Amino acid sequence: MKGEKGFTLIEVLVALAVLGVIGAAFLGSLATSSNVIFIVDEKATAESLARSQMEYTKKQDYDATNNPPQYEIDPDLDIPAGYEINVTAERLDPNGNGTENDDGIQKITITVDHLEKQQVIVLEDYKVNR
Repeated sequence: MKGEKGFTLIEVLVALAVLGVIGAAFLGSLATSSNVIFIVDEKATAESLARSQMEYTKKQDYDATNNPPQYEIDPDLDIPAGYEINVTAERLDPNGNGTENDDGIQKITITVDHLEKQQVIVLEDYKVNR
């Protein structure tokens, strides 16, 4: 069958191998993309929760009596399943006149955890006594 034009078996196998490698790379990139989307969504949710809680904490009355100061979690905040919010406050003493006197300023730290991953996001700000 001399003179017939067509592909040899080796050419077909090489073409299939190339297509297989390209397909595997494409599927791998899809899997990586879906993981990245999940992580970005988790971080965005955590950041939104942290910012909302920080605003709520700043609106609360200044706690000058407890040591360390105590602030509530926003009861109206819709916290998705698997997320946990922690609020800690630390008295600051810029004038250096004793640990009981915070000179009207406190450092507020909001930590949002998700499932087994701890500290998805940490947001820090300051609260002043006005």
